[in-house]
Amino acid sequence: MARPERQQVGWLLAATAVCFVASVGVQYARERYIPPPPGDESMLYVESAGAMSKLALGYDALLADVYWIRAVQYFGGTKLEDRAHREHDLLYPLLDITTTLDPRFNIAYRFGAIFLSEGYPKPPGRPDLAIKLLDKGFRNNPAKWEYLYDAGFVHYWWTRDYPAAAAMFEKASTVPGAPEWMPGLAAATLSRGGDREGSRFVWRQVFEHADAEYMRENARRHLVQLDIMDQLDVINSLIARAAAETGMPVFTWDPLVQSGMLRRNPPVDPSGTPYVIDAKTGRATLSADSPYYPLPEDVPSSPAQTTAPPGTS
Repeated sequence: MARPERQQVGWLLAATAVCFVASVGVQYARERYIPPPPGDESMLYVESAGAMSKLALGYDALLADVYWIRAVQYFGGTKLEDRAHREHDLLYPLLDITTTLDPRFNIAYRFGAIFLSEGYPKPPGRPDLAIKLLDKGFRNNPAKWEYLYDAGFVHYWWTRDYPAAAAMFEKASTVPGAPEWMPGLAAATLSRGGDREGSRFVWRQVFEHADAEYMRENARRHLVQLDIMDQLDVINSLIARAAAETGMPVFTWDPLVQSGMLRRNPPVDPSGTPYVIDAKTGRATLSADSPYYPLPEDVPSSPAQTTAPPGTS
């Protein structure tokens, strides 16, 4: 090839690279400063994480930031949509591309797993994909015991597979640098999985030892939810007693107040939101207006668990 032709090809390749970098910059600015309307991203033009990595031309970290922002916006936008049927089909592909472009993107793995596990309002509710993402994180970063720890909690709280959760905690405890209380967490999970007192032990460990504020806040929320479940057990025992004494179903708080079982009408949860009596079942439940709604699927109470809400006798 003649020298002028080689120079022409070289200039063409250089121009292509410049255009690509410019387009990434424009896309980054658009994603950051001009968020799209909720739900307008219905497809990915490049779904293969490996293909996107090859197209990055060395700008992997920058593109990883772009795709992480897209994942956050997609998750938040889809959850806020008014459509009755929401889809989250692109969430895992976005997170997969993000973490392939930057295999050390710690937040994308850990927050991404939370997004995928989230079950309300509406799905994703995909703990299987959350565990898959965390497994990828640990393969890429075998010194990060936190990914195994997070996977254990996905099993514990969302799949209710307590042996699998304990196995993850145990594996995490073998990684150099893991906290000394990790083996105890594994043992408690295996022996008391599903028991509220066992759950309290697990979540207290997170609250007291987590290095990220979002994890402490998540643990605090779960601890309060466990207290609410105890309170509802007490209230429902009072409702059953009042029904037995009057010989009639109880659908308001008045019989409990009149009998002296309740000093407050209605009793309230820790946020100050009143509990409600379900018109169909006659059982006290957490109001949908409560910041702690919804409660997880029932976790059996521990023996002699008697935490009562304010206003009960």
